[in-house]
Amino acid sequence: MSVTNTSGRRKTAVARIYLKDGNGTITVNGKDYKEYFPTLPLQYIVGQSFEVAELVGQYDVQVNVAGGGIKGQAEAVRLAIAKAIVELDAEKKPALRAKGLMTRDMRMVERKKPGRRKARKKFQFSKR
Repeated sequence: MSVTNTSGRRKTAVARIYLKDGNGTITVNGKDYKEYFPTLPLQYIVGQSFEVAELVGQYDVQVNVAGGGIKGQAEAVRLAIAKAIVELDAEKKPALRAKGLMTRDMRMVERKKPGRRKARKKFQFSKR
């Protein structure tokens, strides 16, 4: 019984997962994923890779996730699980890619610039 180790990232969230044969339990930072991600949309995001690959209930997942917000963390876990599934079975990759689960979403928060209030917001202009 081998363990597959991959990572996924979204914004500033980083998820490291360990995938092994089992009965479908997903543990995130020592808690059940339904306890860690309390809302149904987030739970759906976490399990989406297994649903698309038709592997629900076949693997146990141990997740360590840090950084970012709760939605970014859920999407980081989804990417990591998709990468692990492809590592085990490369034939699942086209189905996962068609749903957009293999692509790293690289959008990040734009940094604040000096002399401005935020990244793009400027101070009020006074003509006179």
